[in-house]
Amino acid sequence: MSTQTKERPGLSWKKVCEDPNLQDLPYKIETNDRGQIVMSPTYARHGRFAYQIAQLLEEKLPEGVSSVETAIRTAKGTKVADAIWCTAERWAEIKDAYDVPVAPEICVEVRSPTNTDVEVDEKRQLYLDAGAEEVWICDEEGQITFYDAEGEREASRRAPSFPSRIDA
Repeated sequence: MSTQTKERPGLSWKKVCEDPNLQDLPYKIETNDRGQIVMSPTYARHGRFAYQIAQLLEEKLPEGVSSVETAIRTAKGTKVADAIWCTAERWAEIKDAYDVPVAPEICVEVRSPTNTDVEVDEKRQLYLDAGAEEVWICDEEGQITFYDAEGEREASRRAPSFPSRIDA
């Protein structure tokens, strides 16, 4: 598993974050493997699901840190996990990075109406390849599917009591 990726041509994530023209856009911004900016519109329920998941992660796993909208350096550009949880040790390692060089232990994607299955599957694999132990996918109705390197699971290994459904 490689947690480091080579700097690619195009905009660095630091430059994207510091560009005043890209501030306060109503879109989720990521980059692709050519360093190009990719913008995806989000909707109110999307943000609510991400927030609720992050809160529940801190409640269920208080020994770690949860957050929302964490930029993760992957083999195909910088991707932004909607919610994450990581150990205090990993948080100390990544907390000051523009785009973290190693994925948090749990990365969560909340599906939007514009997401395709191929896109979500690719992002899931990119997070696992970048060091995530688990990737969770929350659909538009709040149903959560849990994955690890072996595939789909009935429940999270890290947070086995985490509900498989949340309400917006």
